[in-house]
Amino acid sequence: MQECKIAVIGATGAVGRVFLNILEERHFPATSIRLCGKNSVGTAFEVMGENITVEEVTPKLLSEVDLAFISATTSVSKEVAPMAAAQGAVVIDDSSVFRMDSEVPLVVPEVNVEALETHQGIISIPNCSTTPLVMLLKPLDEINPVQRVIADTYQSVSGTGAAAVREMEKQSSDVLQNRPVKADVYSHRIAFNLIPHIGDFHNNGYSDEEMKMILETRKIMGKPDLKVSATCVRVPVSIGHSESVHIQLSNHMPVTEARSILESAPGIRVLDDPNASVYPMPIDAAGQDDVYVGRIREDLSERNSITAWIVSDNLRKGAGLNAIQIAEELLRRDLMHR
Repeated sequence: MQECKIAVIGATGAVGRVFLNILEERHFPATSIRLCGKNSVGTAFEVMGENITVEEVTPKLLSEVDLAFISATTSVSKEVAPMAAAQGAVVIDDSSVFRMDSEVPLVVPEVNVEALETHQGIISIPNCSTTPLVMLLKPLDEINPVQRVIADTYQSVSGTGAAAVREMEKQSSDVLQNRPVKADVYSHRIAFNLIPHIGDFHNNGYSDEEMKMILETRKIMGKPDLKVSATCVRVPVSIGHSESVHIQLSNHMPVTEARSILESAPGIRVLDDPNASVYPMPIDAAGQDDVYVGRIREDLSERNSITAWIVSDNLRKGAGLNAIQIAEELLRRDLMHR
């Protein structure tokens, strides 16, 4: 694999920190690492045994790297991604800004790695709830085309950021101590509660998060007319997004066949023995790279349909790991040059 110089924009955020850990775990071939974070300039972090000081993002800095990983705010992505691409760097962006741009590949390597071949300098990674969904759908779709998907998500507070995790922990303590509870990050208390509200609501009644899942799934699967519906819920869990998924296929598929297909799929780990209380839970997936799948069964309400329960670490496969896997594929396939 080739070597490269990289910049990590948003390096000190929740995803950024996980990203740097994974970078080290996978021995990513970076000959130079530049860290950027708006609120952390001047702070030093140890990465791969080297103390690296956080810098401001500048055109000069971006001209000195081959790859720029962005995991910050949408406004940062809008400003920095085109700037980096103009300086000759390849951008892997974690925001929603470019995901639906027809000229920007939206990539999960296990699902549509071939899309990288068309990149023009910017590559998007999907929403952290879309990624595990398409990883479940793709291997089934290759054998028995998917016609319709209903996904209901149970998303951890780390998807909002470190402040949300701290708020949940503080609220939980306050509730247990019978103290007044204050909500800042969310519109309602999250401790011991569920909030069916992630992002702004559209005129059609769906939230931003739900529309992301619908549109991103169609793009990644290469099926613009795929019927997809989603309901996204925030739950009081620190790490790990869970999803209840109903999949209507073109033809009947025995549960045993579906389970066998998923057991052979890359990046998926099947935990499916409910009678022995074996099924995926967020505590299983936290800190792990695989998407966990269980409760695989026939959907009794619709012909040719399978139901499953999936869980993944939203900070790893839902963000940092996916970005690094994309970079590895770019280097492996010699796709760094446009």
